[in-house]
Amino acid sequence: MNIKTKKLNENAKLPYRATEGSAGADLFACIGEDITIAPGERILIPTGIAIELPDSGCGAFVFPRSSVSSKYGVSLANCVGVIDSDYRGEIKVPLINHSDEPYTVRNGDRIAQMVILPVIVPEYTENEQLGDTERGGGGFGSTGK
Repeated sequence: MNIKTKKLNENAKLPYRATEGSAGADLFACIGEDITIAPGERILIPTGIAIELPDSGCGAFVFPRSSVSSKYGVSLANCVGVIDSDYRGEIKVPLINHSDEPYTVRNGDRIAQMVILPVIVPEYTENEQLGDTERGGGGFGSTGK
């Protein structure tokens, strides 16, 4: 699959899979100067790129980089970002600093990873009844530990 990628900034880096087995492609910060994220602060970091997905049968999903999250406590503010197939704007990554220390993002830093996944596009219909299951309406913690 080819994902058309447009640089919106001459300093932008294209998404890059670090190894042949990498599921995600790294996304890079494209910023003019360092950005320091204070503890508890959220900041939207531009990547300087836009993409074109082939059709509505797939989406791009932005996940945190595990090394940044585990080592520095910096993750995505929205847990997982969803890039719809018809979006053509710049990909921006909302980072949040969960640690007690400031974290500095520099131009070219790997800040997240993007995975292209299939998407099932359902139709939603209103119904008076839903099928019964053993669980039923049991919610949070209803199935045990």
